Amino acid sequence: MKILGTGCANPSCVVTNQMLEGFLDTSDQWITERTGIKERRVMSSERLIDLAVSAANKALADAGVGVEELDFIICSNVVNEYATPAMSCMIQGAIGATCPCLDINAACAGFIFALDMAEDKLRAGKADKILIVCAEEPTRMVSWEDRNTCVLFGDGAGAAVVGQGDAMKAVKLTTASRTDVLYQLRRLEPTPYLQGDHSFAPLVMKGRDVFKTAVSSSTADIKDLLARTGIDSADVKYFVLHQANERIIDSIRGLLGEQPEKFPHNVERYGNTSSASVPILLDELSREGKLQKGDILVLSAFGAGFTTAACIIEWTK
Repeated sequence: MKILGTGCANPSCVVTNQMLEGFLDTSDQWITERTGIKERRVMSSERLIDLAVSAANKALADAGVGVEELDFIICSNVVNEYATPAMSCMIQGAIGATCPCLDINAACAGFIFALDMAEDKLRAGKADKILIVCAEEPTRMVSWEDRNTCVLFGDGAGAAVVGQGDAMKAVKLTTASRTDVLYQLRRLEPTPYLQGDHSFAPLVMKGRDVFKTAVSSSTADIKDLLARTGIDSADVKYFVLHQANERIIDSIRGLLGEQPEKFPHNVERYGNTSSASVPILLDELSREGKLQKGDILVLSAFGAGFTTAACIIEWTK
């Protein structure tokens, strides 16, 4: 597998920390010190499918790939207004593709899970070009009266087109069933036969547990992949981590003993965009000319489940 092109899209509405002070018991200082986030993009006039299609079209254009060349579409999405059909089906129709498609929910680690799935299809000879789209609106999952959760998230979409190549050097996926750490209960339609309490609630997050698990899991995954491949960390151009919290990123960097400049970030501008965060950051690095052919990149992400994923890729564009 190799990445042929990338794209991203974000909502037009920018919500700053100062704006949150108007209706939350919080402050810019409180949020910044704990998360590093200064502002986030929040859905207003857009719909998630709009962002997904925009990111997909940008990635196709960047790759120089026509929709008729696509053999498969994988969409990473935690929640959206449709329970069915899958968002990948809506993306397929909107961009004019005819290939099969499916959605996955690996939470914030979804992009790397999707890369692994694409790698398998390409290796098996079942596809030649695959579109991956990560489209997320976590701001619709939280209570905007809860300062501990709503300040953390932003909406967005990131995409990548992948094709045959030898850029994937190693990948590691893990799942530890800790469903009590980070979850949301959605309302389902009642039936005459249901018994007991079937309540629903906005996103619940046990912050300390999430922090510890994210830092330990991501650090362990990265060290394991470097050891397995024999790649020296000094040869890694960038560690592209899930943009959940600046303190998490700094803690992982410290445990790896690396310099700050090797850990690019945009969490201060977008907040946590779930599985879209890694491809959004990757697209920004590419379009800003910060990636050159042959660069070694380590991608790492962690999310509800608890899922973690990491991979080492060579930039081949």
